[in-house]
Amino acid sequence: MKFTSLGTAASAIALLATALTGTAGTAAAATKPDCSSALTNVKPKATVNLRSQPKTSSTALGTWGKGQKGGICFGGSKPVTGGSYTACGKSSNKWYFGGPNSTSVEGWVPATCLPV
Repeated sequence: MKFTSLGTAASAIALLATALTGTAGTAAAATKPDCSSALTNVKPKATVNLRSQPKTSSTALGTWGKGQKGGICFGGSKPVTGGSYTACGKSSNKWYFGGPNSTSVEGWVPATCLPV
C-alpha cells in the first residue's frame, strides 16, 4: 500500500461518487480520511472487500486477503462511521480506509475484521 497516494485516491473516489450521483454523497463517503499517520503490518482476520465508500452496497474495488500485511489510515485513532454490516463474527458500522501492501488498491474495510 502506498500511503503517499491515499489522499489522492480518496479524492478521486469522492470525485467519482460526485460524478456518478450528481451530489457529494454521504458525509462519510465525501470526507477524505485523515491519513496523517498510518498503522502498518495490519493483517485482516478474514479476506475482506475494499469498498469505494464505507458501506457494503458500494463498489468492491478489490480484496485484502486473510493474514496479508497491509496498512490503514490511523489519524485520530478512530474508525469512520458508515453503513451497518456483520463481518468476522461481529456487527458494527465502523470502517477503516486502507489495503494490502502487495497492491496499490485501497478502500474502506470493516473495522471488525482488523485487529485494531
